[in-house]
Amino acid sequence: MSRPAGAADRRLSPHVTVLEGAEHGKYPDGNTLLVAGTEATVVVDPSLTVHRRGGVGRPVDRVLISHAHEDHLAGLGAVAGRQVSAHHDDLLGVRSLDGIMAVYGIDDPADAAAWRAELVERFHLHGWPGASGFADGEVWDLGGVTVSALHLPGHTRGHTAFLVEPDGVAYVGDIDLTGFGPYYGDHWSDLDDFVASIERAAEIEARWFATFHHKGVIDGRSAFVEQLHRFAAVIDRRDDRLLDLLAGGATTLDALVEHGIVYRPGTRPALFGTSVERRTITMHLDRLIRGGAVQRDDDGRLARR
Repeated sequence: MSRPAGAADRRLSPHVTVLEGAEHGKYPDGNTLLVAGTEATVVVDPSLTVHRRGGVGRPVDRVLISHAHEDHLAGLGAVAGRQVSAHHDDLLGVRSLDGIMAVYGIDDPADAAAWRAELVERFHLHGWPGASGFADGEVWDLGGVTVSALHLPGHTRGHTAFLVEPDGVAYVGDIDLTGFGPYYGDHWSDLDDFVASIERAAEIEARWFATFHHKGVIDGRSAFVEQLHRFAAVIDRRDDRLLDLLAGGATTLDALVEHGIVYRPGTRPALFGTSVERRTITMHLDRLIRGGAVQRDDDGRLARR
């Protein structure tokens, strides 16, 4: 097994190791969790780095998937043990390519076909038909250490964190605390659910918090909560951006999508970026209309109140 340049392993506790992805887990890579008990070994979210290194250096009894996105499934072929499991709400996206394409819900057929091909060629996805589902609160006893599921939807319907006890490790997946902010632009995403999940995540008691991207490991609950609040603040900034666009004369959904509130100028992904902007803006508008900050007339024209 070889380790790609720039990747490292960080032993957090007697049972838990974070396998750092290339460039500190920057997309398309990520940070994988390895939990080893006296009776079983679990891997959470096998990344592209895990694929490149040919596994995790030991047999794996179960792979837990935090949610059905390509970067969290890319190393499955290198570590797939006796069982692969994901939350019931995301299980279709682990079992097949058709399923994961339904999770994304890319609008343009040509873009969808190109993205499907990239899932196979770049992320090594072919579907795992035998994957099993789990629910919020499920616990796996590995011998001397347990892993439990904490359902935190919004990013996807099934997005799940995992708590490792007694080690005091919380793996929070794509509540990843990046400056980009929360991502909820797929068909399987929901803004209101993400807001509620951030509130639930703030209540997690743990010694270490591990994210799939960038941050990697946050040491201490107070540091995690502080970064979580900054992460959540991006949602409010997107609201403000929309209100500014409306005040500036962008009165239709198409006009708002053209400007965008998610990606910085010049960074919108070609294959799915416009779909993401449209879904994200639609959810923000619905929230702002419910709150009375925006009105929509009978012709669909939008205005700031």
